[in-house]
Amino acid sequence: MIDLRTFTYIDILQPQLTGFLQTVSPGFLPLEGQAVLFVEVAPGLSINTVTDIALKQTSAEPGLQIVERAYGVLELHSFDQGQIRAAGEAILRHYGMKETDRYAPQVLTSERITGLAGHQAMLINRMRHGDMIGEGQTLYVMECEPAGYACIAANEAEKAADVHLLEVVTFGSFGRLYLGGMEAEIEEAEKAIKAVLADLKGRPLKGAK
Repeated sequence: MIDLRTFTYIDILQPQLTGFLQTVSPGFLPLEGQAVLFVEVAPGLSINTVTDIALKQTSAEPGLQIVERAYGVLELHSFDQGQIRAAGEAILRHYGMKETDRYAPQVLTSERITGLAGHQAMLINRMRHGDMIGEGQTLYVMECEPAGYACIAANEAEKAADVHLLEVVTFGSFGRLYLGGMEAEIEEAEKAIKAVLADLKGRPLKGAK
């Protein structure tokens, strides 16, 4: 039995998230303004089959494919939103599922640290793949389940506010998003993140409140 953990479309890929994905993706790198499909399934090996199906039936390009024993992740992108929608429909058709058969995202952690100390900023800057955070700025950390929803959270945060995208973790048991910036901007980004995740309907996670 396939467990559809994450299934989400991104309409217009934002500049910072584009650059981040270009840094960490091993496949065909996405470009700013493209549409994106993000899929996460369990068990992980099944992602190989639906990657093959989506690529043979559409002109979408794969940027990120991660195959673990537990979870498999696929990111597809194209300037043609119709092709991205068609890729998603082909994947759902193969599984005999609807979009709402995915899990609904759950935010596990959403915290702000204001007036960041210089040494902590240094630690974060050493581990990030995106932009940098400066001493005295506000750090925002979001943790969600399933992990793949961290990608759309990052995109909506960048749409809503002038923030620095530091790091996005979109695979594994939990997703994580790190943002930096002025406190007021971080507050607006947090609102946008919570709004978009709340709008994604699906099955409740076990133990979700």
